[in-house]
Amino acid sequence: MAVFTHAGCASTGAADALLEVVNDLFEEQTDLEKIVRKIMHRAQTLLKCERCSVQLLEDIESPVVKFTKSFELLSPKCSADAESSFKDSMEKSSYSDWLINNSIAELVASTGLPVNISDAYQDPRFDAEADQFSDFHIRSVLCVPIWNSNHQIIGVAQVLNRLDGKPFDDADQRLFEAFVIFCGLGINNTIMYDQVKKSWAKQSVALDVLSYHATCSKTEVDKFKAANIPLVCELGIDKLSFDDFSLDVDAMITAALRMFIELGMVQKFKIDYETLCRWLLTVRKNYRMVLYHNWRHAFNVCQCMFAMLTTAGFQETLTDVEILALIVGCVCHDLDHRGTNNAFQAKTGSALSLLYGTSATLEHHHFNHAVMILQSEGHNIFCNLSSTEYSDLMQLLKQSILATDLTLYFENRNSFFELVSIGEYNWNVKTHRDMCRSMMMTACDLGAVTKPWDISRKVAELVTSEFFEQGDRERSELKLTPSAIFDRNRKDELPGLQLEWIDGICAPLYETLVKLNPKLQPMVDMINANRVKWEELDKKRQHDHGASVPASPCRCCRGLRNRRRALLQQQHATYTR
Repeated sequence: MAVFTHAGCASTGAADALLEVVNDLFEEQTDLEKIVRKIMHRAQTLLKCERCSVQLLEDIESPVVKFTKSFELLSPKCSADAESSFKDSMEKSSYSDWLINNSIAELVASTGLPVNISDAYQDPRFDAEADQFSDFHIRSVLCVPIWNSNHQIIGVAQVLNRLDGKPFDDADQRLFEAFVIFCGLGINNTIMYDQVKKSWAKQSVALDVLSYHATCSKTEVDKFKAANIPLVCELGIDKLSFDDFSLDVDAMITAALRMFIELGMVQKFKIDYETLCRWLLTVRKNYRMVLYHNWRHAFNVCQCMFAMLTTAGFQETLTDVEILALIVGCVCHDLDHRGTNNAFQAKTGSALSLLYGTSATLEHHHFNHAVMILQSEGHNIFCNLSSTEYSDLMQLLKQSILATDLTLYFENRNSFFELVSIGEYNWNVKTHRDMCRSMMMTACDLGAVTKPWDISRKVAELVTSEFFEQGDRERSELKLTPSAIFDRNRKDELPGLQLEWIDGICAPLYETLVKLNPKLQPMVDMINANRVKWEELDKKRQHDHGASVPASPCRCCRGLRNRRRALLQQQHATYTR
């Protein structure tokens, strides 16, 4: 305890405060944010400062200092509400610019030595320019490294400006260093606990997948390897109006083989034909028997992409590697889908949400599952690619699958729409190509809305039935009232919801793609025709319920519905799979 008895640190108050810190850290070892909050409150109590922060390193093994998570807390005397002053400084706000750009924190993290500055503006190590952009004026700084039990730096802790206006003295530094020793242990334990949780989640997902799936049999492979593959014209897969229900499960395999052959993928990338058959059959086997997000949906998305590449001519613009990534991405984009969306994964705290987080949970799982199949013995259709081609392809494949997350679609679509609208879209600009491929993936994923009425309506009913099953689970398992599209008690609202879906999400996308490629006009024409049908059903529903039916706005005046679109975009997570 010698460290506590030097020059004023022996006070009973300081020793008691440190004991309270130890107690806090052992009480809470499962939530990083909670433990950091406690740490910073205790730091303010100990050192009576205006502001304190904790910054954690992204990679403790890396020689490059990069903070992955930063927290700050303002003293109650500097903020009207102490609780609201706790902020995650990774948020983009001017309030925390001083922290993100703090050169002192980076210096301490790189050297492992504490820094105690009594007059910040007179010290060359202090970034005065960054401080001038903040509403908070820094006078004095005390910053020390946070170590784990292996004597590795995992972050830094710093306090600013003693409340009495004096600089931090040697006693403050010793007390803070002793305090941070315990903090380091607590933070390290919390990080390790989180890693254990993720390991459990990963194992749980893997066991779940293995218990449900298996690779295809040799008999199946031999059957398709020797099968006669019909021509494109016999299958009708080159048509934008292709009937999504025209082929049985085996015919979809032969049609998929035909697509790879017709696009020249087998020849250009030296794909072993038996491996291709095995890969397709195993991919089919790895789709669950859910109502909509199943193998048929995956094939139909792939067929839509094939038609866009060939009939609409995108094949002439995209590179071979891009085409291969798009086709494989379509086939794999919903692998192991469970019939529930990302929001449901988060609400239930599923192993998938623990493993991947709440952003694009399922899409990351679909990609990783695709990689798992490719890495299985006898399934690597990319084995003859050069190392450069393989690296580029895997990046493009991941991008393609993640693009089917509607959250990402909403983030990117306005930029894409504007580029096309003002005539500044350029195929030679990489970011433009990336956006276009992502939009093509979304267009194919939602392609059922562009099919003839009987097909489009049947798909809408299948999607809705799957949504209702999720809504039933939300009501029974989570005790929640599901939103309209998931609530089977409101199934009569389907026509109105489809109109919002078309106007707010689908039509703007296809209309923009037509500006880029007029050969896609039949897709827009079919959307318009289907919209008329849904509108008729919606009017009939309102009439049957005795509601007044408002006059329908003309298509050219769709801009008047911007408020409805804005509301729909705020609720778009409802539709995210």
